[in-house]
Amino acid sequence: MHTEDKQKLQRSIYYPLYFLLALWLIQVFTVSQQLDLVRFGVLPRTFSGLIGIITAPFIHGDYSHLFSNTIPLLILGFSILYFYPVSSYRVILLVYALTGVLVWLFAREVYHIGASGLIYGFVAFLFFSGIIRRDNKSIGLALIVTFLYGSLIWGVLPGVKGVSWESHLFGGIAGIAAAIIFRKTDPVKKYDWEDEDNEDDNNQGPLEISYDADKNDF
Repeated sequence: MHTEDKQKLQRSIYYPLYFLLALWLIQVFTVSQQLDLVRFGVLPRTFSGLIGIITAPFIHGDYSHLFSNTIPLLILGFSILYFYPVSSYRVILLVYALTGVLVWLFAREVYHIGASGLIYGFVAFLFFSGIIRRDNKSIGLALIVTFLYGSLIWGVLPGVKGVSWESHLFGGIAGIAAAIIFRKTDPVKKYDWEDEDNEDDNNQGPLEISYDADKNDF
């Protein structure tokens, strides 16, 4: 493996791990000190709730809540950083900020905490990037994401008490927006065998083609 590829792989693994480490340290500290950090969540349409746009993803209701977000954040964070190195940081920042802003503007007036909105945003970005870009890498990622997280679609619907379906919905919208905005970055990589196929097609001469005409939500 080349040095550049090795560094790319390391960044793609380490950065999600650093983020997750921060989440777990905050949760351990919160529980050990018996703190209530829910007030740092997003409280829609209140001045004090604006801070939650930044802090809410770092706050979780309990260990099971955080654990359920850990593996998806690791896998999805790695996928975006590794396969979309040019746009990845801007995608993550956009999903992070836009999800929080939309929750603050339109969600129910309860505290919204947790990183699940980011998960929905990352899933939506990977899936719709696969559709929009129409390249093998993105389509493959979209299929994997659909297989692993297709059931997440039900999380954008209201009905489960104590779950911020708004964070899920607006995270998904933010992910779709990111897929559209950054659709032309990270251009499709062309491999040697693809060039050879194109050359063979060109040597075959012209082809004829015909067409048929509670206060805590997380």
